[in-house]
Formats: sequence, C-alpha cells, structure tokens
Amino acid sequence: MTYLTFLEIALPELWEGTLITLQITLITLIIGFVIGFPAALARIYGGKALGAISTAYTEVLRGTPVLVQLFIIYYGLPQFGVTLPAFSAAYIALGLNSGAYQAEYFRGAIQAISSGQMLAAQSLGMNKLKAIIHIIIPQAFRLALPAWANEVVSMVKVTSIVYLTAVPDLMTKAKMLSSKYFNPIETYLTAAVFYLVIIGILTVVLSYIEKTTRIPGLEMEAEAR
Repeated sequence: MTYLTFLEIALPELWEGTLITLQITLITLIIGFVIGFPAALARIYGGKALGAISTAYTEVLRGTPVLVQLFIIYYGLPQFGVTLPAFSAAYIALGLNSGAYQAEYFRGAIQAISSGQMLAAQSLGMNKLKAIIHIIIPQAFRLALPAWANEVVSMVKVTSIVYLTAVPDLMTKAKMLSSKYFNPIETYLTAAVFYLVIIGILTVVLSYIEKTTRIPGLEMEAEAR
C-alpha cells in the first residue's frame, strides 16, 4: 500500500478522531473554567476555610499526573459502585485537572491587579463585591489570557491519553489504523500533522484575541508588582 492510498483510507478516520479530540478539549476547558475561576476567587476572597479547600484542590490536582486521575475515575470508582462511561470519565478527569491550572492562572492575574484600584473603587461608593465584578475581574481576564491560551494548547495534547480508556479520539484512531495496516510511522506522523494544524490554528486565533483585548500599560503594571 502506498502512502497516498493509505491516506485515502486514513483521513476520514483521523478526521472523525479530530472532531472527538476538539469536543473533549472544548468540554474539559469549560468544566475547568467553571471550577477554576470560582476556586481562584475562593482562594483570594473566600477566607481561611474556602481558601484552604481551594489550595488543597489545586495542589493535589496539579501535583499528580492527569493519567493517574483518569484511571482513578474510570477504573477506580467502579470499586465503589460508580461506573462512568469512557467519555464522562474523560470529561471529569481532564476538566478537574484543567480547573486546577486555570485556578492558578486566574489567581495570579487577580493578585496582579493593584490594590489601589480596589481602594479607588470603594472611594467612589462601590462595595467590595461590585468592585471585584466591575473593576478587578475584567482586567484579570485580560491578564490571564496568555496563560489560559497555553492551557488550551496543552489540553489539545493532553486529550491523547483518553485512548487508554477507548475513547475514539485522534490518537485512538491512529492506534487502530497502525494496528490494522502495520505502518506506525506513516500513521503517527499523519496524526502529528493533524495535531500541529489544530494547535497552529488555535495559536493564531488566541494570539489575535489577546492583541485585540490588551489594555496598554496593564501588563507593565502587573509586572512591576
């Protein structure tokens, strides 16, 4: 079989896997944001109890391999009577892991905002909650965007571990094709090109968003702190 003949067979399969990879990436990033952003707020403004819980969550999830977390959820929970489909286990494991990293990105961005801005907002009659919502958070989102963009790129690559739980993502499709046609070099190089294209497009889009939302001087103020 020539490489072109192989591509005719492989491209539809790899494309299906790519769609699954993008689906997992999107859902896990959303889950990570829904968990991570409140965790960042809890760590900064939630007092000792919530701060301790948030800190424990981020340290445990960032300090252990995501593969171990996936295996605990997919293979470990059934021992306690909780059996999850492969997709659900992937969403939960990767979402929780992403949430821990996103919490740190947002925490760092929030703490980079000058405390003088909170004082200025309160001097204008805003209470602390309104100042956080209308002054601190919009700026923190802009500061966190470069790090969050790295999380998007990283998550595309991290999704490749779900092939170990038989989720039919891009890596799983590549593994199946390699086993079927006994051509691992051609198969995995082709899959690598798919990953490169996805990451290249995401990098360009996120860089454009970062440039259009940047506040002149805000980064310099954060770096000075």
